[in-house]
Amino acid sequence: MGRQSESGLPVEPVYGPGQPTGFDPAAQLGSPGEFPFTRGIYPGMYTTRPWTIRQYAGFATARESNERYHQLIAAGTTGLSVAFDLPTQMGYDSDAPAAHGEVGKVGVAIDSMADMSALLDRIPLGQVSTSMTINAPAAVLLLLYQLVAEGQGVAPSALSGTIQNDILKEYIARGTYIYPPEPSLRLVADTFAYCGRELPRWHPISISGYHMAEAGATPAQEIAFTLANGKEYVRAALRAGLAVDDFAPRLSFFFVARTTLLEEVAKFRAARRMWARIMREEFGAADPRSQMLRFHTQTAGVQLTAQQPEVNLARVTVQALAAVLGGTQSLHTNAYDEAIALPSERAARLALRTQQVLAHETDLTATADPFAGSYAVESMTDDVESAATELVTAIDEMGGAVAAIEQGFQKGEIELAAYRVARQIDAGERVVVGVNKFISEAEASYPPLRVDPAIEEEQAKRLARLRAARDSDEWRLRIDDLKRAAESKENVLVPLRGALAAQATVGEVCDALRDVWGTYRPPDI
Repeated sequence: MGRQSESGLPVEPVYGPGQPTGFDPAAQLGSPGEFPFTRGIYPGMYTTRPWTIRQYAGFATARESNERYHQLIAAGTTGLSVAFDLPTQMGYDSDAPAAHGEVGKVGVAIDSMADMSALLDRIPLGQVSTSMTINAPAAVLLLLYQLVAEGQGVAPSALSGTIQNDILKEYIARGTYIYPPEPSLRLVADTFAYCGRELPRWHPISISGYHMAEAGATPAQEIAFTLANGKEYVRAALRAGLAVDDFAPRLSFFFVARTTLLEEVAKFRAARRMWARIMREEFGAADPRSQMLRFHTQTAGVQLTAQQPEVNLARVTVQALAAVLGGTQSLHTNAYDEAIALPSERAARLALRTQQVLAHETDLTATADPFAGSYAVESMTDDVESAATELVTAIDEMGGAVAAIEQGFQKGEIELAAYRVARQIDAGERVVVGVNKFISEAEASYPPLRVDPAIEEEQAKRLARLRAARDSDEWRLRIDDLKRAAESKENVLVPLRGALAAQATVGEVCDALRDVWGTYRPPDI
C-alpha cells in the first residue's frame, strides 16, 4: 500500500511502464516551449538564462527598506520584491485610526509619492524588474511607481515588473480586500487596459495560489482555485472589451513551493498544461504567449518553524529545488528566521545565497526539464491535473469563481484540508522536525529584528507636512475627477494618476473609491 500525497492522491512505491496509470515515458511529451508547455514555456529554459532571483523585502520606513534593497542588489539579487505594511495593503494612510499599531510592521509604509520616491531612491528603474505584493490598492501603487520613474527620466515603456492585483484570493484566504467583487474586478480590468497602453512590459496581475496554500490548500486545490480565479479575470477583461491576445501574454501567476518535492514539480507541470488548454480551448487564444503560464514561486512560509530555526535552511533549499525543477520564472527564498520576526540582514543574505548556489554550483541549468519521462513525476502530474480539473469543473458549474466564493466553496475546502493536516501533526502522523520529533531541549536564542514604533508618529508628521504644502484646490479637483470616473464606465486609472500627481495620498484616493463603490463585508460576519 503506497502513501498519499498532499492532495490525497496515491503515491506508488514503484512506477514502471503501464503501472499504475499506463504512462509510457517513451511516448511523445513534446518539447519545452511547445503547447501544452508541460515541459516549460521556453525552449531552452535555464540553459539560456537562469530564473530571476528575487528577495521579498520591505519594513518600517521607505528609507530603511531602500537600504535593504541596495544591500540585496549588491549581494546579487536580480529583481526587487516589495512588501507593504498592512495599512498600505488595506488602503489606509499611516495616520488613520485603523492603522494604529501596524505601521511598518509586516512591510514598508507607503502613504504618498514622496514615500515611493524614497523607497526607490538610486535604484535604476529602467533596468531592475520590480514585483509589488499589493492587491486592493494595486493600481494606486503601480501609478506611484510610474510617477517616480518618470521623475527619474525613465519612460513608462522601459518599466518592467508585476503587481499582484489578485483580489479574488483575498476573499478566499487572505482578507486584505476593500471593495466588493464587482468594482474590484472592474479595477483589475481597467489596470489591464491601462498597462496595455502605457506600460507594455508590465505584468498587471499575478494570480496567486500562494496565500491559499499558506491557509491550508492542497497542491491540487492551490492550482485549481488559482486557475479558476484566472478564468474570472479573463472573463472580466473580455467583458470590458479587451481582446484576449492583447492582454493574456502579460498575465502571470504566483505559487508556493513545499518540501514535498515530487508532487510540487508535478503540480507546476500540471498547472502549465491546464492553463494552456483553458486559454486555447475555452477562450480561443491563438497567440502561444497567451497560452503560457508564467509564474513566480515563493518557498513555503507556513512550513518554517520557530523551533530550531536553522533547520529552515534545509527546508528552504528543498523547496527551492522543487520550484526550479518545476520550471519557475522567478523565485523568492524565505529567510530561516522568518517564523520569529522580520528577516535579519544576515538571514536574508543566506536565503539569497541559497538561490545562487542552485543557479551557479549545480547542474540544474544544464538541461531543460530534467524530470521529463520520470515514471513517478509524470504519473503524479496526471493525477494532480485530474484532481484539479474536477475542482475547476465544480466551480464552473457553480457559475465561476465569484459565485463559488459567495457560496463559501473554496474557503470551506481549504479549511477542511488545513484541519486534516493539523490533526496529522498533532497525532505525530506527519513529522515536523524540531516540533513533534527530533526535539532539542536547549534552543538557541535569536534576537529578532524589531520595527521602531516611533515610525508611526514620523509618518504622521510627514503626512501633515505634505497636506499643508500641496495645492488644495488642485487636490480637490483631482479627487472629484476620480469619483466621477468611478461612477461612470471611464477607466479610473487616468484620473487616479492625476490625483496622485496632485499629491493625494494612498488613503485619500482609496477613500474616494470607497465613497463610490462601498466596502466588502463577508457574508458570514
